[in-house]
Amino acid sequence: MAIQGAVNPYSNLTATAKSESAATPKKTSLGQEQFLKLMTTQMTHQDPTKPMENGDFLSQMAQFGTVSGIQDLQKSFGDFAGSINSSQALQATSLVGRYVSAPGTQGLLNVGGDISGNINLTDSVTNIKVKVTNAASGELVQDVDMGSHSAGKIPFVWDGLNSNGVMANPGVYKIEATASIDGNNTVLETDIHSQVDSVSMASGTTGMKINLTGLDSVAFNQIKQIL
Repeated sequence: MAIQGAVNPYSNLTATAKSESAATPKKTSLGQEQFLKLMTTQMTHQDPTKPMENGDFLSQMAQFGTVSGIQDLQKSFGDFAGSINSSQALQATSLVGRYVSAPGTQGLLNVGGDISGNINLTDSVTNIKVKVTNAASGELVQDVDMGSHSAGKIPFVWDGLNSNGVMANPGVYKIEATASIDGNNTVLETDIHSQVDSVSMASGTTGMKINLTGLDSVAFNQIKQIL
């Protein structure tokens, strides 16, 4: 008699190896909980003949508190700096097309326009002179005697006329204000009124720049007045 082999009821079942869960990312910094655990372990396994001094314990706690505080402070300053940069960017972009006053020695003369600004005096002087020259050729265009003034901001305007009363060609002109101080002919600081053409945002160590129409750029924090 033929004997049939026993049928395995589980022959049609397949087993799939259980995949291991993704490795949990390791922490690279020591948190407060881990620090206290290490501190407790250190105290538990310390040499009974040389127990940890209270001062040592407090010193380690203070070190941890200092590091944690510095990290929090750095984050706060980072957030604060980001907020300031965003605020400056909004302010700077709103300047495009407007006129501003910034330290400089050159101005752009447009057709039928003028060049204006301020002379900054730290002391009273008796004989201020403003010399206007063509920035490209160095040719003297106008020489104006402004007389005596006390300390402060002294406004000036060059109407674009040369020494012969003829309108100068449009372009960039150098403005140099001088005065005799203690017997020496001294160049005075001037602020020139110029139009904002565009803004260059801060990048790396380079701060935000305001690009002036027809002229060089100036740092955003050099703008003294919005006209």
